[in-house]
Amino acid sequence: MQEPIRVGEVEVLPGHRQTLELSVAPLQTHTEMTMPVQVVHGARPGPHLFVTAAVHGDEINGVEIIHRLLQRLSPRRLRGAVLAVPVVNVYGFINHSRYLPDRRDLNRFFPGSETGSLASRVAELLMQEVVRHCTHGIDLHTGSNHRSNLPQIRACLDQPETMHLARAFGAPVILNANLRDGSLRQAALERGIPMLLYEAGEALRFDEVAIRAGVKGILAVMRAIGMLPARRSAKTLAEPLIARSSSWVRAPVSGILRIRGSLGNKVEKQTVLGTIEDPFGKHESQVCAPSSGIIIGRLNLPLVYAGDALFHIARFAHTKAVNATLEAFETDPDLHDVRGEDDYSLT
Repeated sequence: MQEPIRVGEVEVLPGHRQTLELSVAPLQTHTEMTMPVQVVHGARPGPHLFVTAAVHGDEINGVEIIHRLLQRLSPRRLRGAVLAVPVVNVYGFINHSRYLPDRRDLNRFFPGSETGSLASRVAELLMQEVVRHCTHGIDLHTGSNHRSNLPQIRACLDQPETMHLARAFGAPVILNANLRDGSLRQAALERGIPMLLYEAGEALRFDEVAIRAGVKGILAVMRAIGMLPARRSAKTLAEPLIARSSSWVRAPVSGILRIRGSLGNKVEKQTVLGTIEDPFGKHESQVCAPSSGIIIGRLNLPLVYAGDALFHIARFAHTKAVNATLEAFETDPDLHDVRGEDDYSLT
């Protein structure tokens, strides 16, 4: 017999789904604040997957990804359970802000403490009520501060199970990313939970391709670990590009940036990515790629100060497959055919 999943004061039985609210600190007006959670508990046993979004409150692509994901899940057909939290940082979300009201970055305060700062209390609540029930995790993010990210997975690739999940997701780029102190990813891995971080798009903007790729990727991971049946006619996907390192190209001077490089562009060392000029056009400085790779992140704001991060370039040991992988992603009709419904059927 499967045990029910208890989140807060609610028990969710196998074969059922339940939306519930976890109480967090109220506003100064004494208005109650809650973190929304939906539990989809499958009728049959299997892995438990948490999917979180808006840990940074202005990164909203993940909110829509979870919305579409939950529409596709049925407890009757699901093995295991999905614990979905579309808005973790509810304070930042309603204020269109990356941060909590005390200007803390929630993703630096895991695993948290029930007697610590507001950030620590929110982190501890998520860990105790959601993460501790799970065997796997996916956290959804976007670029920050007027920056856009090419759809990519960030993970600890030296762990075989995490690498398996990363490949299954199907994003064009997998970046071996070091753990950040206090991050949800670090806290999960310390508990033996393999976890992916999906980055795509820009804060406070819906990006349809990034959203579709996110939904498709989560469903692919769920199939890979046995939570959903395999597709009857699975497509042959191009191998993802695995980058062991990356770096940001920074502005050499202050001024007005005129961008030449786009997300997904393959660049060689010394490729001109853009130019920075003064308002009169008398002085121009080139921004050049310090190494070969592809652009996986880019600033969208044209006004820059010296030292601002402009282009994020991922580096690869082998570049022969770059064109094929990016072309496969850019021509995938599931992601780019906006005339019809997205097709992520579970059959």
